[in-house]
Amino acid sequence: MTLAPFDLLLRGGHVIDPATGLDGIADVAITDGRIAAVQKDLPGTARETIDARGRLVLPGMIDTHTHIYTYVSGRFGLPADLVGVESGVTTLVDQGGASCMTFPGFRKFIAEPAKSRVLSFLSAYVVGGLEGHFYPNLYGPDGVDVAATVKTALANRDLIRGIKVHAELGGVARWGLKVLRLAAEIGREAQLPVYMHFGQLWPLPDSGTNGVDPDEILPAVVELMRPGDILAHPFTRHPGGFIDKHGKLHPVVDAALARGLKIDVGHGSHFSFRMARLALDAGIMPDTLGADMHGYNTRMPPPPGTPARHPDDEEAHPFAGAARFSLSYAMTELLALGLTLPQIVPMVTTNCAAMLGMQGEIGTLKPGAVADVSVLADERGRFRLGDNEGTEVTADRMLSPLFCLRAGTRHDAAAPILPQAIAA
Repeated sequence: MTLAPFDLLLRGGHVIDPATGLDGIADVAITDGRIAAVQKDLPGTARETIDARGRLVLPGMIDTHTHIYTYVSGRFGLPADLVGVESGVTTLVDQGGASCMTFPGFRKFIAEPAKSRVLSFLSAYVVGGLEGHFYPNLYGPDGVDVAATVKTALANRDLIRGIKVHAELGGVARWGLKVLRLAAEIGREAQLPVYMHFGQLWPLPDSGTNGVDPDEILPAVVELMRPGDILAHPFTRHPGGFIDKHGKLHPVVDAALARGLKIDVGHGSHFSFRMARLALDAGIMPDTLGADMHGYNTRMPPPPGTPARHPDDEEAHPFAGAARFSLSYAMTELLALGLTLPQIVPMVTTNCAAMLGMQGEIGTLKPGAVADVSVLADERGRFRLGDNEGTEVTADRMLSPLFCLRAGTRHDAAAPILPQAIAA
């Protein structure tokens, strides 16, 4: 073990690293951008020491659901580092912003310049996430090119870690399961997990539901999915999710999990305390926690030169919602629902690394790993939380990012989108 001098030493924080089983007070030493040692009362000196007493020290947090393709996706895309290192998050997974047509631009102008680590779940649609999927007619089966999408995924395996598609009422009413079958084909041929959005996204066509029952979508789609594929938005407030129209957990969910499917919270504007309570009480525990922040549920100015589609575009967008948000705030909401830190921390670290096929590379503080570290305040008191249904919950803890280390370089959590605690 290297004893001295370390480049940086985080002293006395509450370290939780599910990958190594550590949950307690310890020091974390960094040298040459990698974890050098983790133990209590670590001997040796450092060029810089940070007092982390009273703080949570976690492996660099991973957000499995972001929308960061700025400019190309219009108002939908947020700047990567605003959602990433400036919010205490070291790794971001863009969900469906880039496509087989636009991925080279995503690599060049988003992933490469970012201080955060940026990965992608490639859109199954050739148009990707334009304006947050505002125009549903672009997302039919004629807008899916299986061969080109598979080719792009195979040629960019360093960044592309999965495929993104939407299993929801507006699309199924228009095209049946055609798009979803094509997305499943892409996933099989590229040998990548498919991330399935559930919960209505698009308005219904003029012909209505065309006889489609939203509660029939989940079981039909599950039959197309393979072990390791991901069911998104288990706590959605929109029809077609885990909770059926009778307020009960859909009976297919347990069977889907038994088949090896995974669950990502995909918080965003979908999250409902009411639906979360029903799902959790039915025994559903998410594997990963994606924040799903974007330009319509996170209040900030649009990128310069981005025109408004019409005067009321924010209110008209199906994802309009919360003003400020963060991955740490989503963790706070799960704490308020009765989950524990040992249950939640894997959702933003080890489980995410497994989802991305990067176990041991990220999401751990194991010596030798890249020094990605998130440091959070764990405040106690009474805090008011609210969702987009108007439900308010009182929490006795609030997690807030203070700073993170990305490959050993410090970034303070100073993003203007970070929520402020509201006393209850």
